[in-house]
Amino acid sequence: MVDIVEVNDIEELGQYRMLWNSLFPGTPNATFFNTFDWLDTYWRHFGHDQKLRVLIVYSGGEPLGILPLCIRKEQYRVSNVRVLTYPLDNWSTWYGPIGPNPSATMLAAMQHLRQTPRDWDMMELRWVADDNSHGGKSARAMRVAGMFSDKEEYQSTSIVDVPASFDKYLAGKSHSLRRAFRKTIRDYFVDGQAEYIRHRPLPATHGDGDPRWDLYADCEIIAHSSWQSQSDSGNTITHDRVRDYFRAAHEVAARLGMLDLHVLKLDGKPAAYLYGYHYRGNVTAIRTGFDGSNNTGIGNALTLQAIQDSCSRGDPTIDFGPGEREHKRRVRTRTATTYRITYTPLDSWRSQAVRFSRWAKRRFSGAEAAAS
Repeated sequence: MVDIVEVNDIEELGQYRMLWNSLFPGTPNATFFNTFDWLDTYWRHFGHDQKLRVLIVYSGGEPLGILPLCIRKEQYRVSNVRVLTYPLDNWSTWYGPIGPNPSATMLAAMQHLRQTPRDWDMMELRWVADDNSHGGKSARAMRVAGMFSDKEEYQSTSIVDVPASFDKYLAGKSHSLRRAFRKTIRDYFVDGQAEYIRHRPLPATHGDGDPRWDLYADCEIIAHSSWQSQSDSGNTITHDRVRDYFRAAHEVAARLGMLDLHVLKLDGKPAAYLYGYHYRGNVTAIRTGFDGSNNTGIGNALTLQAIQDSCSRGDPTIDFGPGEREHKRRVRTRTATTYRITYTPLDSWRSQAVRFSRWAKRRFSGAEAAAS
């Protein structure tokens, strides 16, 4: 028999921390963002205008998995739409059920949502991996539950599959890129001009968990000096909207042993940083920046040194995140696609209006492309 406990309060969810932590290691594609501690940190900073809906699934009295969801209002042309979605909020690339049984967890959760009163207009699961992991399983579970959904590509992210050596990494690049990458490393590191620091503490349970606030302060100094400091999108760690969140998440990640922080110094002064998290050596790069008074090559030098160091450590992957910035295209070894799976109830005019608007946009943009 399948039973579901639904939790709508972050304080109440704390009662399930140990259960969440026990399921987390078996989660496919697990990252720092799948931890209880990340959700708790995120929610306390940004959850005030959202509703939490965490579904804890039991089978035969034993925990099967956890599906973290939230309801948030999003502005579309037609109206404000209440969207039931994952709480990732574009902070990272992937998301899905917690635990080693995502298919069964998803199916039970979808049946629960189908049978309970609907307090949302549209369900849209974003940041879903491909059919070999979550994508097909999520869409299939929704259809079995009677929620006929649309699946579309959502984002494309740049991945480096880290080889056994940096020479093997370079061998996969064009002749011109190999020459450029070697020159960048030589210019900054051969003569000792640059100092590279990578901080990846062990968990506090292993006697470490050091956040190295001095290095984090270097990142903030660089962020203030970079072009991103002028951005109002919150795309840097020092922006007013996200500064407190980043500092809280930094402390949590260090305690869990999931922090991955890189700083490059020139003449003893912080010049570039690459900030992210890791789990089992799979790195998620979140923010990067360099001092605007330096040549832009300093950022490339740090990225290449980070890849070289990951080769030495035996890291499996580095995810540089969505977007097509030149520095991501140059260093990546492949791209990976995430999907959004959308269910629009027939009796919700708001969700049907969103569906029609997207259909019209695809149709007419396709017609314009064909005509040109």
